[in-house]
Amino acid sequence: MTELNSLSGRIHVLDPRLANQIAAGEVVERPSSVTKELIENAIDAGSQRIEVEIEQGGARLIKVRDDGIGIGEQDLPLALARHATSKISSLEDLEGVSSLGFRGEALASISSVSRLELVSNADEDPRQGWRVVAEGRGMEARVTPAPHPRGTSVSVRDLFFNTPARRKFLRTEKTEFAHVEEAFRRQALSRYDIAWVLRHNQKVVHQLPPGNTPTARERRIASLLGKNFIEHARYIEREAGGLRLSGWVGLPTHSRSQADQQYFFVNGRVVRDRLVAHAVRQAYRDVLYNGRHPVFVLYLELDPDVVDVNVHPTKHEVRFRDGRMVHDFLYSSLHHCLAASKPSEEEQSSPEDHPVPVVPEAATTEEPPAPRWQQQGMPLSEGADRHPGAERVRRFMQGYQALHPDHEETLLTPQPSPPNQRPAANEVREAPLAMPAHDATAAPPLGFALGQLHGVYILAQNAQGLVLVDMHAAHERIVYERMKNQLAAAKGIDTQPLLVPVSLAASRSEVATAESERDAIAQLGVELDVAGPETLLVRQLPALLAQADPEALVREMLEELARFGRTHQVEARIHELLSTMACHGSVRANRRLTLDEMNALLRDMERTERSDQCNHGRPTWTQMSMKALDRLFLRGQ
Repeated sequence: MTELNSLSGRIHVLDPRLANQIAAGEVVERPSSVTKELIENAIDAGSQRIEVEIEQGGARLIKVRDDGIGIGEQDLPLALARHATSKISSLEDLEGVSSLGFRGEALASISSVSRLELVSNADEDPRQGWRVVAEGRGMEARVTPAPHPRGTSVSVRDLFFNTPARRKFLRTEKTEFAHVEEAFRRQALSRYDIAWVLRHNQKVVHQLPPGNTPTARERRIASLLGKNFIEHARYIEREAGGLRLSGWVGLPTHSRSQADQQYFFVNGRVVRDRLVAHAVRQAYRDVLYNGRHPVFVLYLELDPDVVDVNVHPTKHEVRFRDGRMVHDFLYSSLHHCLAASKPSEEEQSSPEDHPVPVVPEAATTEEPPAPRWQQQGMPLSEGADRHPGAERVRRFMQGYQALHPDHEETLLTPQPSPPNQRPAANEVREAPLAMPAHDATAAPPLGFALGQLHGVYILAQNAQGLVLVDMHAAHERIVYERMKNQLAAAKGIDTQPLLVPVSLAASRSEVATAESERDAIAQLGVELDVAGPETLLVRQLPALLAQADPEALVREMLEELARFGRTHQVEARIHELLSTMACHGSVRANRRLTLDEMNALLRDMERTERSDQCNHGRPTWTQMSMKALDRLFLRGQ
């Protein structure tokens, strides 16, 4: 026993197969990871067509065939060797690597846990191909002639046949193929210039022709992600400071219950990065329904020298040299793109060309109408006093009427008669606002109001057909955006010193972040002092958050600053408060509006950013085309 312990404690070199099997634990997780590695090699080979063939979810066969540059006979013995690659040769190459693969581990790792065969030809003559396999415990390469067109075919059979413990972790054939298809989908979205084919059990699942035109790209996305994606997405293209962002951003109303349609590429490499995820999440914060996930296909291009792709063996993660700049660029780009989420004037006449008729206000000696919350019979304090900074927000609400004097007073004016009371016989009723007589198709994006449905929805007519608007949701967004703009126009956050400073027990890393980010924290209206190596003092908070929990707020701020170089915690909490107050101050259901008031609300929606959604992410309006209405009544059938 003593001798055995002595021998087991000696340092020795692992045999090549065992070393590759250990490495395979990081690189080869399941059939989808094998598929990913083989496809990346095919892309790096300059292929114009890549075919992927799968059997039994990949457990029985994974075959990737390309028409790239191929591998010459003299290089084939090294093709399956560990740490052998043609893509880098020095540290300088690694720091600016632009290829997808570069570690020289994938084929060696895969061949150690499967029966791998590689056939390749670097010559135009199809009779000049060669086959290589790795055999024995030392994984010696055996090369034999094998006819093959120019390019490479890699066949991986019986995955994990020699590691039963790993094979037991494989799921059902359906589940494993779903992961393979997802890996294929990511790579097909990364290169539109390549033709792609995916087969499962001899059946074609995807056949994608190449194409670099916008229409061809959208066709590929629709084929891989569904037509709804493109129909509910907005194209974005922005460039600044050596960074370029392009792609498609899903509208907030087209969100999903899980994050399964989120694709982000850095220099053509699909990545899952926490900094990127945080920037996207912050951009959607104001418009996404609770618990939902946005959809997007985005491409970030930057100098390869300022991004490190050698972070993890799977190469899913990257590290940016200036993470704060990248975060700010992504956030601002997406934030401005989503801010334009409002009724589109595309293919519509300009509202200015056909102005909405305005009925002159009748002279009156009545006192100005009471604020909306008082008309509702509910003092604002009932909803506001439960929130920090209520008095400050109350003043915002009281000043809201003055923000839009042309029609805001009308929106807040109570009706002279109850909703169920019929007009007197001699009462002159206001005529419905008609579409312009000279051009029946000319109308603003949301058209002109026709009437109200159950005091909840506004019905309007535009060039396409019928528009239905949730008047409370729409007005809520309008109020909220104006309150945010008013706050931003104040050019600074009003602060309030705490009567008694709050002491926080902090880690040394939190204290270091507080010291290094002192200026950024002060700009957010928070005064944070270092009182010891593991103690922080909160002396001041923004006035709107005077009653917030200082400890929770500061810890979340410091965490975001440490991880992403930016924090939106203060802004998020203030906006959450303004959103709640806007909800209390908006037009309520069962509130009768005149046609003038309805049209004023429609025009406001067309001018207001993010007016497609209310503050909680719900849609504010929907369109029913004449064609859809005709189908309901079987017209023309």
